[in-house]
Amino acid sequence: MNKIIKEELSQLKPSATLAINEASNKLQKSGKKIYKFGFGQSPFPVPKTVMLALKNNTHRGSYLPMQGLEELRLAISNNLKKNNNYSFKADDILIGPGTKELMFLTQIAFQGEIILPAPSWVSYEPQALIAKNKVHWIQTTRNNDWFPTAEILESKIKNIKNKNLLLFLNSPNNPSGLVCKNLNEIAEVAKKYKLIVLSDEIYSQLTFSKQYKSISNLYTEGTIVSSGLSKWCGAGGWRLGFFAIPPELKELKNSLKILCSESFTSVSAPIQYAAIEAYNGDHSQYLDSVKKILFFIGTYVYENLKSNVINITKPEGGFYLFPEFTKAKFSSSSEMCKDILSKTGVALLPGSDFGLQSDKMIVRLSYTDFDGGNMLNNTLGGKKLDNADLQKNAPNIVDGIHKIKEWSNSL
Repeated sequence: MNKIIKEELSQLKPSATLAINEASNKLQKSGKKIYKFGFGQSPFPVPKTVMLALKNNTHRGSYLPMQGLEELRLAISNNLKKNNNYSFKADDILIGPGTKELMFLTQIAFQGEIILPAPSWVSYEPQALIAKNKVHWIQTTRNNDWFPTAEILESKIKNIKNKNLLLFLNSPNNPSGLVCKNLNEIAEVAKKYKLIVLSDEIYSQLTFSKQYKSISNLYTEGTIVSSGLSKWCGAGGWRLGFFAIPPELKELKNSLKILCSESFTSVSAPIQYAAIEAYNGDHSQYLDSVKKILFFIGTYVYENLKSNVINITKPEGGFYLFPEFTKAKFSSSSEMCKDILSKTGVALLPGSDFGLQSDKMIVRLSYTDFDGGNMLNNTLGGKKLDNADLQKNAPNIVDGIHKIKEWSNSL
């Protein structure tokens, strides 16, 4: 039979995060005890009022506008103004079946080249390859919280002939769990070279500090803000995300609307109507509890792993840590993760899946293997969490971290 797959697609593999989740489930079904620290999914239930809104809108069976329901776009623009002081209008908002799809369509529409800081989320580069966009990596370090400095970014830009560039910036970051603190200097470089910045803010409402800061506040005209329901609302499976696109990038927005109409048509009507409640409702108590739990668990993991053989930084948002095993001797971080899984049952993702060099013994650890519903019930009334709560409601976190520590001590 003749070859039927395009050459540029034949080298692609399934998304690393989804692959580790399926592999973990398969091992679990075979009877092996698995600690699922590889897949980054919110463990918390969707807020009750949002679930009720979905139930009350199941009768909605009509196609919605390709840009998204106007009431939802207005709710999102108001929410962004209230929480982040953004000035996006309803017409600047584009609704998609998760931000992943909108990013993919952006890669298809964009005429230029891509700049990715390493580490970066696992799907940015594969999407660029599918869209035939050249990728330029910027290797970062723990000393700079895994974000590029202005000097390194400008040096990279100067060495790229094509000046039509799209920079991905993700804060709080997946995989590091850290927040970008040098946005001002990055914004200055972006303005100087007229970069388009895609600010992936899917974890913005899970920032542990009081106020989230975005490059959009500094470089509004060139920044696309990307977010959705999956992380803060526990609704990853609902597949609803949005882009907020400034008027200066109207040409790109119009192109994306056409691509949306020719690919997914429009996002599920009941989910869009339910999302109005997600963005209009007061979910501050829910979010405060979620962040309190994630910060407590993340800090517990950090405190129990940091040692002279594990280099790790305290998390600042989301639900990830990025530990480095300084004494590990393996051919690659992928090989190390296989060894950890086989000896401890702990599933982790290698740093190489996020753009790091394979000889760096770094992994992404997602600390979400616990019952979020039970943990939420235990934080009502301002109750202070302690290690007894972890042992009761998050035993896989306690046991899995202990196993990683034992493994690292044997190196």
